[in-house]
Amino acid sequence: MRAIAICNGLIFTMTGQMIKEGIVLVREGKIAAVGKDLEIPPEAEVIDATGKVVMPGLIDAHSHVGIVPEGLDWEYSDANEITDPVTPQLRVIDAIDPTDQAFKDAIAGGVTTVVTGPGSANVIGGQSVVIKTAGTSLEEMILRNPAGVKMAFGKKMERPSQGKYPYPVTSMGTVGVLRQALTEARNYMKKIERREEHERDLGMEVLVKLLKREIPARIHVQKAGDMLSIIRVAKEFGFDFTMEHAREAHFIIDELLNNRVPVVFGPLMRARRSIVFKHLDPRTPALLSKAGIKVALMTDHPVIPIQYLSLMAAIAAGEGMSEDEALKAITINAAEIAGVADRVGSIEPRKDADIVIFSGHPLKTRSRVEKVLVNGQIVYDRSE
Repeated sequence: MRAIAICNGLIFTMTGQMIKEGIVLVREGKIAAVGKDLEIPPEAEVIDATGKVVMPGLIDAHSHVGIVPEGLDWEYSDANEITDPVTPQLRVIDAIDPTDQAFKDAIAGGVTTVVTGPGSANVIGGQSVVIKTAGTSLEEMILRNPAGVKMAFGKKMERPSQGKYPYPVTSMGTVGVLRQALTEARNYMKKIERREEHERDLGMEVLVKLLKREIPARIHVQKAGDMLSIIRVAKEFGFDFTMEHAREAHFIIDELLNNRVPVVFGPLMRARRSIVFKHLDPRTPALLSKAGIKVALMTDHPVIPIQYLSLMAAIAAGEGMSEDEALKAITINAAEIAGVADRVGSIEPRKDADIVIFSGHPLKTRSRVEKVLVNGQIVYDRSE
C-alpha cells in the first residue's frame, strides 16, 4: 500500500491543538505521523491540502444504515422484529444490506464510521454493530460487534405478540418487562457460574454480557421520566448504558452528570409532530455539553440522511454548542461512546487512517467534502 502525505492543510486532530499548514503521513492504512516539518518519503503520494481542513472521518453514533435501505420505508425494512418484545439474540449484522446506497452517501458526506442497530419497536431489540462505511467486504468493515444491546423505553404501540411476553403499552409496563428479562439473565448467569446444567439460551447469553459490563445498553428514550427509570434500573442490575435521542435530557442534567451518562442526541431538524417531541429544544446539546456531559450527535438515518451529519453539528453550534464540542460530537466523542476510540475518531499516530478533507470549515454549509480516506485508501474524490 503506497504511503500518502496530506500537506499544508489546517489539521483538526480532535484531541490536541489545531495544526496550521501541517502534514498527515499515512502508511499501511494507519496514521504514521502528524505535525509540521515532517520528512515525506520520496515514494509517497502527496495530496496538497492548502486552504483546506483535514480532520478525522466523521462518526454517526446512532443510525439504521444498511437495514432501512434507500427506497424502502420502515415497514419494508429489517429494523424491527415484532414477534416478541424481548429479542436480545437478534444480530443486526445479519440484516445489513451492503448494497444500500446509504454507504456511498455516507462516504460522500465524510462519514466513515456508523453505529447501526435495530429499531425501537421492542423493549430489547437486539445487538448493534459499529462498522465503517467503505471496505471490500462487510466483515472487513466491522469495528465492534456486538457494540451493545438495543433497548427502547416509553409507551409501545399495542400489537399482538407470539413471544414470551405480551407487548407493554405503558412506560411502567416497559420497565416491568425489562426487569423481568434482566432477572432471568441474572439467574442464568448464576447457573453458569455454579456450573449447573442448563439449556443454552442465545438471548440470555447477550444479557449476561450486559450484566458483566462487556457491552452497554444503547437505549432509545425520549422523555425525562423514562430517563430516570433507566438510571434506576441500571443501578438495580449494574450495567453500562447510553441514552439515545434524549429529547428531554435538559430537564435532568444533574442526574445525568452525577451518573456519568453519555448522551447521543437527536436528530435535530424534527417537527414536534407528537407528544414525545413536545419539549424538543435544539439548544439541548449545548446545555448538556456545557454541563460536562459527553455528547454525540446522530442522524438516525434514514430519518435524516446520513450525509448530513456535519449539518447536525452545524445546527448544534448555531444553538450555542462550542464549535470544538460540536465537532467532537461527530468524531472523538462518538468514537468513545461507540467503544472504538482506539481505532478512529481523531488524527493520532497508530490510529486508522480514516481522514476527510473539507474545502473549508466543516461547520460551514458551503464547505464540501473533497476527499475521503478509509484505512489509508482514497475512497472518494469529488473531482472525479
